[in-house]
Amino acid sequence: MTTRILTGITTTGTPHLGNYAGAIRPAIVASRQSDFDSFYFLADYHALIKCDDPLRIQRSRLEIAATWLAAGLDVDRVTFYRQSDIPEIPELTWLLTCVAAKGLLNRAHAYKASVDKNVESGEDPDSGITMGLYSYPVLMAADILMFNAHQVPVGRDQIQHVEMARDIGQRFNHLFGKGKEFFVMPEALIEESVATLPGLDGRKMSKSYDNTIPLFSSAKEMKDAISRIVTDSRAPGEAKDPDNSHLFTLYQAFSTPEQCAGFRAELLDGLGWGEAKNRLFTLLDAELAQKRETYLSLIERPADLEDILLTGAEKARRVATPFLGELREAVGLRSFRTVVQGADTGKKKAAKGARFVSFREDDGSFRFRLLAADGEQLLLSRHFADGKAAGVASKQLQQGGELDLRTEADRFTLWLDDACVADSPVFADAAARDTAIQALKSALAPQQD
Repeated sequence: MTTRILTGITTTGTPHLGNYAGAIRPAIVASRQSDFDSFYFLADYHALIKCDDPLRIQRSRLEIAATWLAAGLDVDRVTFYRQSDIPEIPELTWLLTCVAAKGLLNRAHAYKASVDKNVESGEDPDSGITMGLYSYPVLMAADILMFNAHQVPVGRDQIQHVEMARDIGQRFNHLFGKGKEFFVMPEALIEESVATLPGLDGRKMSKSYDNTIPLFSSAKEMKDAISRIVTDSRAPGEAKDPDNSHLFTLYQAFSTPEQCAGFRAELLDGLGWGEAKNRLFTLLDAELAQKRETYLSLIERPADLEDILLTGAEKARRVATPFLGELREAVGLRSFRTVVQGADTGKKKAAKGARFVSFREDDGSFRFRLLAADGEQLLLSRHFADGKAAGVASKQLQQGGELDLRTEADRFTLWLDDACVADSPVFADAAARDTAIQALKSALAPQQD
């Protein structure tokens, strides 16, 4: 079984060493495993909750996209996209908002912390709290549930949001599933071995503390930042305590076991802090120098980054668009053209329970899908210039007759009058494809009186 993993980074700042070691590097390693289907995105809607500076958000989106690619992300193996390029996500957010309990959102850590801070300072409890902050967990639930992620790598402070996504998804399944589980239940993935790096002052490296080492700063800027790492007052020649040294923790996160053991021994033997900082700089520069060049090259070619992200969005929407169509059907947001002809009309009809669903894309084109009785998508049409043409094609299929189906390795297409009008989903193998073909023929077969 393939495990789907989803990771997002909020676009409010410049990536630093902590982001790289704690999220980006382990995510890229995981993406290279054949049994993982990885979705990585720029969480730019989330950024609007935390930041009201448009230029900062614009710059951060560019920097974070370039960072992922420079760090080695293979966009041919993964789905890499901007959250704001997937219109299905805010629509799903609303569907989930309508089933999310207010009491659940009242318990969200970020909201409670803001309320407590206001109360402590004598302010109104909701002073300065936006609906974006309050409903943030629902947007995060939509990010996860839209792609039915099995695992979501998060820090311990984010576990609650994954649990809330489970609660909201279960509620939707219960209300609208009617025996069908629309959403799989995601699991928070806590990597105990992933480094949580200290910043220059020893606290967790964070933009909030202004104690970060920018990931792709120049060699000089990185060396200057490393020189400001807080150390104790032990002089050269005095034994240092590696286990209580922030500098050693940083070195450990980027070194091999052999390098780390050697560095530990030198500190115990009295290596001076100045030389120890030089060793850390040399280690980091060796790992990041080539990546830094790639990053700077990408930053200078924003149009190329745009193309990569739009391609990733198109790939993501091939999953999101039909799935949201199923969810809209489930809650009753259905097209008036979907009613299957009744038995008393004298017209041939699709098998009982199968139905056509018509919809309009953002670009103005019209499409339809054929859903089986259990809600499984059997066909998704190509784009039609107008609704009438889409309706003629779907009606022709409802009237029965020999189907012109053409198979490929893991999918099939449907043709009318020598024109391809619809595509099947992608199947795991030819056997699954052939089973789906039989289900399609049964769904479109005329009913016997």
